[in-house]
Amino acid sequence: MTALLFDKTLWVNVFFIAEWIVRLTMIVVVPFRRSPEAAKGWLLLIFFEPTAGLILYALIGRPTLPRWRLQRHLEFENLSRPIFERLAKEPNISHPDVGVELNKAVALAEKLGELPILGGNAAEILSDYDGFIDRLIADIDASRDHVHLLFYIIADDGATTRVVEALQHAVDRGVVCRVLADSLGSRPSFEGLIPRLEAAGILAGETMRVGFFRRAGRLDLRNHRKIAVIDGAIGYTGSQNLVDSTFKPGLTYEELNVRLTGPVALELQAVFAEDWYLETGEFLGDPRYVPDPQVVGDVAAQTLPSGPGYPRENNQRLIVSLIHASNRRVCITMPYLIPDDGLQQALETAALRGVEVTLIVPLQIDQYLVGFGQRSYYDQMMDAGVRVCRYGKRFLHAKCVTIDDTIAWIGSSNLDIRSFALNAEIVVLLYNARVCAQLAEEQARYVRDGEMLTLESWRKRPPAIKVAENLARLLSPLL
Repeated sequence: MTALLFDKTLWVNVFFIAEWIVRLTMIVVVPFRRSPEAAKGWLLLIFFEPTAGLILYALIGRPTLPRWRLQRHLEFENLSRPIFERLAKEPNISHPDVGVELNKAVALAEKLGELPILGGNAAEILSDYDGFIDRLIADIDASRDHVHLLFYIIADDGATTRVVEALQHAVDRGVVCRVLADSLGSRPSFEGLIPRLEAAGILAGETMRVGFFRRAGRLDLRNHRKIAVIDGAIGYTGSQNLVDSTFKPGLTYEELNVRLTGPVALELQAVFAEDWYLETGEFLGDPRYVPDPQVVGDVAAQTLPSGPGYPRENNQRLIVSLIHASNRRVCITMPYLIPDDGLQQALETAALRGVEVTLIVPLQIDQYLVGFGQRSYYDQMMDAGVRVCRYGKRFLHAKCVTIDDTIAWIGSSNLDIRSFALNAEIVVLLYNARVCAQLAEEQARYVRDGEMLTLESWRKRPPAIKVAENLARLLSPLL
């Protein structure tokens, strides 16, 4: 027996057999609740590195929330039912006529997020980085009852010091201020900021906390939303975090946000309220947080939340449906665009049937694996007629879409598998030609200041770059 314990040949065979057991078992396990693209990526990793692949899959491979978080989600649904029933009877509910084909996509958006289209709003496109912060501070300074902030990144730097000071002044006036930031996205700055916020009377917490304890979250499931709600009447969302535009060395971020006033602010409030309940257990059901909405404009708008807590990939379903329904133009501005098969087919099919499809992407790369994986798709899409413009004036982090100059999409979601399946995201849909025209002006500026790629020149890039891009593409379902 002792001799067997020290028999190297035996242990090599045991290790070899164990690896093959892992490979064969995971062929059955991995496809559950994974898209075919993600399953192929995981199986490829596990085939070449069974031990490392098994450990990684156990940690981050299954896009499911902890049981306690799912339970709180159900609790929130029950507690908030009267509020949503009231919202469903809101007299400003609107069903704008956007054409037969796009109407189907609009119906899908209402079904996926279970939030109606509300008319009577005003929308302001904000493309200036510091201007967004100035506008937010002005609204906080004018707040009378409450301020709710939720961002993926809240840093402790010069850009956010003024926001924190405005919150402190609001608390001094008797305004209730709540602040949420993603546990991983905001590390380490927010951890140090929380005690200062709490000392000032600001209620603060982390979303999707990471760690090894029962109520800790997974590393890969993040809350990527950017939401601000003031007095239940003013709302913000978009791509910008509360951090200095130069927080990454060598890059200056350029963003795009929207300031909304009117009934749709209550939908943003509802999304914040659920995230707050999930993290703190406090239900924001008091009427002060759901005031009677005021008609302030003529913009019809709708909020679409998405994330692993939903049975479907809401943003993926909607963007694919919108592209298939488009008739004239689709313009997508996106920093991270790693399409799954459905999205890639929708983009190429639209271009082939004569729709002008334009992708505006950053020239710079801030995450090399993602950046190279994304670039591997340009050749095939341009070959189908999709136009690709690279904007290099700053790192373009804006996330927006215009469809047929009729529907505008602005929010936190990227068009990649991570945003579709793993991140909690928020998107606002605006059904207004004037807002679409304003957004189109920003997109035209990106194109004017950018570089439109040609298929011929793109194919001349060095072979080593092509190899790097295609290797990164193999891992893209895991990104």
